Amino acid sequence: MKIIIAGDGKVGLALTRQLLHEGHEVTIVDSNPVVLQTNMYQYDVLAVQGNAATMEALRQARVEQADLLIAATSADEINLLCCVTAKKMNSRLHTIARVRNPDYTEQLFVMREELGLSMTINPELSAAREIFHLLQFPSFLHRDSFAKGRVEIVGLRVDEHSRLDGVPLHQLYKIAQVKVLVCAVLRSGRAFIPDGSFQLKKGDRIFVTARAVNLAQLIKNLGIAEQKIRRVLLVGGGHISFYLAQRLLDAGLSVKIIEQNPARARFLAENLPRASVVLGDGSSRSLLESEGLAQANALVSLTGMDEENIVLSMFARSQGVPKVVTKVNRLEYGHMFEELDIGSIVSPKELTSALIARYVRSMQNKTGKILTLHPIAEGNAAAMEFRVDESVLYRCVALKDVPLRRGVLISCITHSGTTIIPDGTSHFDVGDTVVAVSTLDAPVQQMNDLFV
Repeated sequence: MKIIIAGDGKVGLALTRQLLHEGHEVTIVDSNPVVLQTNMYQYDVLAVQGNAATMEALRQARVEQADLLIAATSADEINLLCCVTAKKMNSRLHTIARVRNPDYTEQLFVMREELGLSMTINPELSAAREIFHLLQFPSFLHRDSFAKGRVEIVGLRVDEHSRLDGVPLHQLYKIAQVKVLVCAVLRSGRAFIPDGSFQLKKGDRIFVTARAVNLAQLIKNLGIAEQKIRRVLLVGGGHISFYLAQRLLDAGLSVKIIEQNPARARFLAENLPRASVVLGDGSSRSLLESEGLAQANALVSLTGMDEENIVLSMFARSQGVPKVVTKVNRLEYGHMFEELDIGSIVSPKELTSALIARYVRSMQNKTGKILTLHPIAEGNAAAMEFRVDESVLYRCVALKDVPLRRGVLISCITHSGTTIIPDGTSHFDVGDTVVAVSTLDAPVQQMNDLFV
């Protein structure tokens, strides 16, 4: 597909990397020549310098031949104008606009068809949803949903006193007492697709496929002390904090926000009357301690600086805060985060990139195509969901006889609304959805790419 990305900032760069990896032809438009030059050397893309909302820049980007335009500049208004202009120049074009200002939410919903928008996306709102999802089960470092929410892949750390330390995977059911499958293990920065003889050990991060209804039982049977979240401390009062606080307050939780900008703190206090808003520097140890860090069940570090968020989270963990979530935009150093005790990591730009890439896949309607894809194990593996059709090979063949490529595991099959965690005797058929986990370096375009 021919895709134009307007805006080459953090989200644009993440999208460029993802879409090129999946085999698309990408053109980037940005007004900053330095940024364009850097990314032209780094990636095989066509670059156009100019205002992405102008017809001249869009003509240079060959909008008339494009299939999709993604407007991800730093200005919501430019993104909307860019989409409207591009749609007028190419009526069959799909358009996606990044819109961050919550003031536009209601009118965009009403005017989406008039503006010709295929999709709008808000990175901060997506991040808030993801963090709220994580806080529902504090023991999980990571959660991704598949099969319309019926099954999840969750991340857990094997700690020193864990019941899983030293356990080979073929004995997992004796401990878990529910049907689960360890689909990936991250050990010393390397991802493994394990078999039944793989022995877990302290320090491993494991990614477990389980039915959503079994998550609470899984935690209980593994002997993990799940402390219910009641008091949440948010450091940084930006858009993510605002969206997240709304959800936490609606769920009946106590929320305290530390924000050092007086105008922003005043806005939060006025618009979130049930929250406690503190004006101050959230990186100050004395302020954190005086505002009840030791009594908090969860700390979410949401400042504008990755380094500050990481330090805050490490400090919170050292003080015994049960659940810590860290906002990190630059995931290039993801392998280092494994060694740091900073809890769950959320990246707004990566969430945005994943959501848009999912829409791109749905446009292609290629047989056996990926429905959803979620990076796991610090990006060293991917969990993919497929719809099985007549083009997919090895239908109705027992999994033990399916020639899967090395580094691939079938972790879930949904048939007629019933989801199973498969074993060697299970099979898939037309109409089923299948979740597979892969550490393959080559891009997987369709389900048949999983087979030898």
